[in-house]
Amino acid sequence: MKRLILTMVLILALAPLAGAQTTKTTARTKEKKMTEQTTETLKARDGLHPLVVMQTSLGDITLELDAEKAPISTLNFIQYAKDGYYKGLIFHRIDPNFMIQGGGYFPDNREKGGQRPPIKNEWNNGLKNVRGTIAMARTNAPDSATAQFFINVVDNMFLSEPRSGAGYAVFGKVVKGLDVVEKIRNAQTTFSPIMGDNTMPATPIVIKDVKLVSDFDQAAAEKNVKK
Repeated sequence: MKRLILTMVLILALAPLAGAQTTKTTARTKEKKMTEQTTETLKARDGLHPLVVMQTSLGDITLELDAEKAPISTLNFIQYAKDGYYKGLIFHRIDPNFMIQGGGYFPDNREKGGQRPPIKNEWNNGLKNVRGTIAMARTNAPDSATAQFFINVVDNMFLSEPRSGAGYAVFGKVVKGLDVVEKIRNAQTTFSPIMGDNTMPATPIVIKDVKLVSDFDQAAAEKNVKK
């Protein structure tokens, strides 16, 4: 009888632990599924829509580039990324009602040299400057873009219309990390010796690296350039 009572006491005592263990296992299973789903969403559609991760001091931004509609800009951006060109540069211009721009300056406001020749402007490719898209920055000259880029934080349809003979070429979009874009967008700013206005982040927002994280059909992209 005593053994029976002791067995029942042990069963009752262990029951909550078993339930807790089941809960932990269920939680781990859910976490694994969420990780798998996240990984799935980050797979490139095909070789002409490669994924790159922009690692910043405020978090990672994943971009899907479009080598189908903007092969020149995509090839250019990926080459700069492969060369490690963006490492240590900053987002030097933040306008919360417009865009965030980077890829040209160090935290001490020195401009980085070593750019490759300017590329042809692909502004008329059907991609529009809407919120979350990435486009090439340039001077007033249409075909003057090199390494600098900007991410639209609102719909800027006027940038898709001709300005000084051409619009601004969109070549991809944010597919993960829009919350990081929002953090950058809402960062406190101060006077910018680069732009001559109050668009410089008060605390430098550094681009740690830009990495290609999916397959990229460079040959197909180069064929698209020749079309």
